[in-house]
Amino acid sequence: MFSKMKLMVLGGVAASLMASSAMAQEYLFRIQSSDPAGNTNYQLQQEWAEMVKQKTDGRVEIQMLPVGTIVAHSETQDAVAAGILDGHFTDTSYFAGKDPAFGLIANPVGAWSSPQEMFDFINTGGGKELMNEMLQPYGLHFIGATTPGLEAFVSKVPLDGVDDLKGLKLRAPEGMVQKVFAAAGAAPVNLPGSEVFTALDKGVIDAADYSAFSTNQAQGLHDIAYHPVYPGFHSMPLVEVSVNKAKWDALPEELQNALTESVVEFSSYQSDTINERDLAAVEEAKAAGKVTVHDWSAEERAKFRSIARTQWEEAAKASANSQKVYDTLISYLEKNGMLAN
Repeated sequence: MFSKMKLMVLGGVAASLMASSAMAQEYLFRIQSSDPAGNTNYQLQQEWAEMVKQKTDGRVEIQMLPVGTIVAHSETQDAVAAGILDGHFTDTSYFAGKDPAFGLIANPVGAWSSPQEMFDFINTGGGKELMNEMLQPYGLHFIGATTPGLEAFVSKVPLDGVDDLKGLKLRAPEGMVQKVFAAAGAAPVNLPGSEVFTALDKGVIDAADYSAFSTNQAQGLHDIAYHPVYPGFHSMPLVEVSVNKAKWDALPEELQNALTESVVEFSSYQSDTINERDLAAVEEAKAAGKVTVHDWSAEERAKFRSIARTQWEEAAKASANSQKVYDTLISYLEKNGMLAN
């Protein structure tokens, strides 16, 4: 039986631990995602929140909120600026209505052949500085970028390069994606994702811009379209991690550095995780004996970028920031030999 003194001592220790635990958390960030609860990307974002807690010894806590929890996905930028949210984890293209430059930097169709290329552009090629230049007038600070990965391409016919796109009936969303494929000689049509399987099955289309290889495989698209292009060559969204600038500025430098490092580490973790799932799905598709996976050469990818460039040039005219995005992107691609001569 515990004595009264022991109970008092234990009670004091417990109170002390609770107090120290409470003191450990100095900064709380409520960050809304553009992904729903249960979605793979959202689950990974929750892991990022735990990474931040560990990296900062509990001083910074991230409370992740699924899409729509506080405001609509298209309203998070304003909500972060107003302090209603502390940050967002979202596709930058949702804010192209405020400045078309957000749409261009979010998905310069055809620019990237891997997540690592985009990360390098953001971290060392001027992308991060450009994002902050564009976001700071809206009261946000851009910490870093991640992505759910490069989309694969679904096709019923062999596609080994740009020439094979000519006349191809394909599903592509309106906007930059359709414009680039049309410039490459394809015949894009706008269909909702829910109609892709049926349209492929009935021959309404021969190919589709849809999703990552593992998602396409899980939805049975390779059961009717035997010639996927993987890795993809066209579409990969930039997902930004940004917070309220005043709240960012109030952080000690060591915590700012820790948060920046956490996003860099998370971006690799997320892309590696999804890549592993895609590779497993590729092996599963090949094992079925019907699928031939097509991997475009660096030369063909560069040709597609050069075609896409004509549409980036048009998009650059939309705003002063759009021109800055275009100039920075072209400088990076040329420096790294990623454009056809």
